[in-house]
Amino acid sequence: MPTYTAPVKDTLFVLEEFLNIYQHKDLPAYADATPDIVQAVLQEGAKYVQEISHPVNQTGDEQGCIRNEDGSVTSPDGFKHAYDKLVEGGWIGLSCNPVYGGQGLPHVVATAFEEYMISGNMAFTMFMGLTTGAIASIEAVASDEQKETYLPKLIEGTWSGTMNLTEPHCGTDLGLLTTKAEPQADGTYKISGTKIFISSGEHDLTENIIHLVLAKISGAPDSVRGISLFIVPKFTLDSAGNPAERNAVSCGSLEQKMGIHGNPTCVMNYDGATGYLIGEAEKGLRAMFIMMNVARLGVGLQGLAISELAYQNAATYAQDRIQGRSLSGPKNKTGKADPIIVHADVRRMLLNIKAFNEGARALALWGALQVDLAHLADSSEARQRADDLIGLLTPIIKAYFTDKGYENATNAQQCLGGHGYIREWGMEQCVRDARIAMIYEGTNGIQALDLVGRKLSLNGGRAYRIFIEEVNLFLDDSSEQAMNVFCAPLRNSLDDLNRATAWLSKHGVNDPDSAGAAAVPYLNIFALVAMGLMWGQMARLCQHNLATGTGSYDEDFYRNKLVTAKYYFSHVIIDSSTLRQRVEAGAEAIMALEQSAFVA
Repeated sequence: MPTYTAPVKDTLFVLEEFLNIYQHKDLPAYADATPDIVQAVLQEGAKYVQEISHPVNQTGDEQGCIRNEDGSVTSPDGFKHAYDKLVEGGWIGLSCNPVYGGQGLPHVVATAFEEYMISGNMAFTMFMGLTTGAIASIEAVASDEQKETYLPKLIEGTWSGTMNLTEPHCGTDLGLLTTKAEPQADGTYKISGTKIFISSGEHDLTENIIHLVLAKISGAPDSVRGISLFIVPKFTLDSAGNPAERNAVSCGSLEQKMGIHGNPTCVMNYDGATGYLIGEAEKGLRAMFIMMNVARLGVGLQGLAISELAYQNAATYAQDRIQGRSLSGPKNKTGKADPIIVHADVRRMLLNIKAFNEGARALALWGALQVDLAHLADSSEARQRADDLIGLLTPIIKAYFTDKGYENATNAQQCLGGHGYIREWGMEQCVRDARIAMIYEGTNGIQALDLVGRKLSLNGGRAYRIFIEEVNLFLDDSSEQAMNVFCAPLRNSLDDLNRATAWLSKHGVNDPDSAGAAAVPYLNIFALVAMGLMWGQMARLCQHNLATGTGSYDEDFYRNKLVTAKYYFSHVIIDSSTLRQRVEAGAEAIMALEQSAFVA
């Protein structure tokens, strides 16, 4: 059975020393985020995950969810208890608005806790994750009455939320959706249609489920411009705001999936269900994108979290598994064989994962800080800068983190050899659970197209210029000789990024297929540079702390960070050169084969 220990020490290093979040103490939400509070939140959050939610991870995978004859869904054993404890601890509302019952802590702190939650039990955490997205959309666009009706219960966790976009014939191309909304005399709407792939669409953890549903009002344009967003509760509410009559929405079936068995992925049927318009009519996609952007960052976090879980178990196994001798001579001289951690190839796989995990954690929390600053910074310029940065990085975090999360899970499985293929050890679940993150909330190819087709040119390329300024500022401030081992590779990769960007600017407009062919390798170059910026800054900090004897951690912690940073810059970031060549190769070879030739 796999084990998990929340990386509290590394998280606190990122939050307190690397990001220095306490410098923002004058901003709303940060005033109460004192070191004592932040450390207590992470330590108690780790305790909850390790003792309550993680122990039911493997049983949840084995049992899955059950759809009963009446259409209700039963969650796996232990999930209801774990959810009740989640609500009891107020964990869902960690960074939510205190006006509606939230604790009002910074988003960056809630993001740190969310990583632990996903590592401990990804399927279980999805119940909370969709609710968080629903809260964001309702708070952003709903009427005051709707906010007062729904937000306190969602933030408390008594009710949960979902996101309903996809239909059997309609995935990414939402203009094709056919779900209808018929206006009623009392101001409500009758919602009719079928939605698929609805995570947490029906379950027994909460007393009500608040569905956010995209539909077209009768007479609206038959395109994305005609889409509106509706609140459709599982139970309509009485005059006191309590669940009353069952609405005409039901779970038609559960998908039989490769992974995340503990979370119900539902086909939802709306048969004239009562719905309430949220925001403006025919502005639903804009409102839903608020929820989708929250979800995309959360899905990126899933890639990191599964990678961390897989790494911990692979590293433990590699220390314990005795097999063969080191190529450079016996290391376990009193035994018949050495632990497999002595082998360079095993270390290569583990270091690839470790370098990703620690760099991605820094980038994820830096991104979460930008979310906070985009809302809370004390000047419009600072808010705009933060908003530009996180907007640019969202598709990168979603796509790169989940691609690497799956790759790292399979390499961790490889470290376990045959045991990695056996259910008892839990590693094959990591692989299966990780795979969906590359697909939902917009496939990773779509994320790459969003980056090259929209985010790069948005506002005249302002966000890109801001990011490049961040990297150059770090390089200019790190001219000392000891930093060259980190800065020289970063400069090379930054050059690859700038050259790839220039190539796209020159060729992408006139040859859209070339932009499409270049999108994924381009996103990966960008991710390598972004991770390089994080690793470079952390390396500089660790060097400073070792030289001055400052910092909150022991010398081994900082030395190990530096060793891992050197691995990143000598073995990982150098891939940017090959990726740039793929960008510049264009689409000719990709589009040359006749369509008929793809048929066997």
